[in-house]
Amino acid sequence: MSERYRSFSAFYPFYLSEHRNLTCRRLHFVGSLGVLACLAMLMTGHGWSWLLAALVCGYGFAWAGHFFFEHNRPATFQYPLYSLLGDWVMFSEICRGRIRL
Repeated sequence: MSERYRSFSAFYPFYLSEHRNLTCRRLHFVGSLGVLACLAMLMTGHGWSWLLAALVCGYGFAWAGHFFFEHNRPATFQYPLYSLLGDWVMFSEICRGRIRL
């Protein structure tokens, strides 16, 4: 990860290369669904603790995928914004059938 990415379009192929393992992608997907559920709870008046739950859910599932299945360091540590955007673009592409789950 020594290269500095100057655009998301340049970063995204690298992001996808860091998510080749099917279990890692599945964990990312489940974590993203959990984030959406937590945010729904937050927005329906169930308390601010759901915001923390969303962070724990999203990053917990994703990082478990990287550490235990992909065996790499999450891009979040070096590219936090691009990585967050990559999570949601990959989630969208999985939902549309463009990336295998």
